[in-house]
Amino acid sequence: MDVPELLESASLLVPEETATENDITVRDIWDYLVHDEWEIALGLLEELGDGRSLPLAFWEKLADAAEQLRLERSAAWCHWRCSEIRHGVIRADLTLRSAAEARRTTAISGAGVLRPMWDIGHLSPTGGRAVSIASLWVEDMPYLEPGGRATVRLVPLTPSHWTHLQPGQQIAMHEDRTVAGTAVILEVHRPATAMPAG
Repeated sequence: MDVPELLESASLLVPEETATENDITVRDIWDYLVHDEWEIALGLLEELGDGRSLPLAFWEKLADAAEQLRLERSAAWCHWRCSEIRHGVIRADLTLRSAAEARRTTAISGAGVLRPMWDIGHLSPTGGRAVSIASLWVEDMPYLEPGGRATVRLVPLTPSHWTHLQPGQQIAMHEDRTVAGTAVILEVHRPATAMPAG
C-alpha cells in the first residue's frame, strides 16, 4: 500500500467519537488526506492512538506510512507501540543517577534504543539478584541526561517476568553491576491477546 492508502486504512480503525486534546477527530484527518497533507495526518493519527487503545493493525499501518515518508522518530514510535501491544508496557517515573554516582556519563536516547537490565525483585537459583531486560522509551524527551528524571515506558523482553509488578513499586535500572537509576511504577499494562494483523 502507498502512504495515502495506509493512512486511510488506519483511520478506519479509529472509532468516530475519538478526539485529541484539541478536539481533532478522524473527520478532520480525512480533510488533510484529501489535500495530500500526509505528514500532518500521520501525526494526528498517532495522537488519536495515544489517547486510547487501538488495534495492532493501526500501529503497523502507521509505522509503514512513517517509513515510506522517511520520518524516523515517528516510525520508531509506531513500531514501539506495536511492541507494547505484543509484550505489554510498564510506565514508570525514572530518575537516573548522576554522572558522579554512576558509570554513565552521557545521555540515553529516548527513542527506545536502550535495553537495560532491571532488578524487579527476582532471585537467581543461587539466591543472588536476577535481572530482567526491558527496552526503554522516554516520554516527551529525545534523550535523558545523567541525574535527569522522566516518565518512561518499558517493554519487557520476557513479559512473564514482569506480571507481579504493581503501581507504587520501586525497581532499579542496571547497565552493569551498579545501579544506573531507580524507577517507581506508575502503570502496568499486560500484553494484548493475540490479534490478527490487518
